[in-house]
Amino acid sequence: MNILITGAPGSGKGTMSRRIMDTFGITHISSGDLFRQYIKEDTEIGALARHYIDQGLLVPDDVTIEIVKERILCFNEDQGILLDGFPRTSIQAHAFYEIEKKINRPIDVVINLVVDKELLIRRITGRRMCPECSTIYNIYLNPPRVPGVCDNEGRTLFQRPDDTLDALSVRLNQYDIHTEPMLEYYRKRGIVKDIDGSLGVEPVWKEIKELLEKIDGNPRD
Repeated sequence: MNILITGAPGSGKGTMSRRIMDTFGITHISSGDLFRQYIKEDTEIGALARHYIDQGLLVPDDVTIEIVKERILCFNEDQGILLDGFPRTSIQAHAFYEIEKKINRPIDVVINLVVDKELLIRRITGRRMCPECSTIYNIYLNPPRVPGVCDNEGRTLFQRPDDTLDALSVRLNQYDIHTEPMLEYYRKRGIVKDIDGSLGVEPVWKEIKELLEKIDGNPRD
C-alpha cells in the first residue's frame, strides 16, 4: 500500500503519519525530515534548504525531487511507502510519476487533511519543540506542565523559525499557489480522499485507519 498524505501547515500530517507508520508498517518518507537532517548535518543542501524554509518558502523543485528520489530508490521493497510533504507541486507530482513507474509502486490513495485557517494559525504559531527529545507542544492546545519547559527533559522549548505568523502567512500562500494544483492532478486520477483534520487526533485517525483498512483488506487492532 502506497500513500501520500498532504494538507496545509498545521493540518496534522506528522501526527497521522506516525500512526500510519506504526499501525501499517509502512516506510515513512518526509521531505521536511530529510531537509532538517541535512540542516543539522550542516551540508550544502541543508544551507540551501534553510534559506528557503526560514522564509516560509518551498525548497526548489529540482532539489526536493532529487533528495526524495534518492531516499525512495533505497527503501525496503517489502513495505509500502508513506509520502509526507512530497510531492507538493505539480512539477514534483509529474516527476514522482516517473519514479512510480520505475519502482512499480503507484500511489493508492492521497489523504488530504482539510483544516480551517484560523485553527491552522493556532496550531502552528503555538507550536514549541524540545531540542533534546523533539517532543512537540502547543501553548494553546497542548501546553507543557511548566510554561516553556519540556515535561520529559526539562529543556527550554523553542519555536521553529518557520512557525512564526509572518512565515506561516507565506507558507499558506505557497500552499494555495502550488499544492492545490498538485491535488487537482491526483483528483483526476480519482485517488484523493478529503478528511476533516479539525476534529481532533482520535476521530481523524479513526477515519484514516478505516480508509486504509479497506484499501489494504487487512483490519488492524
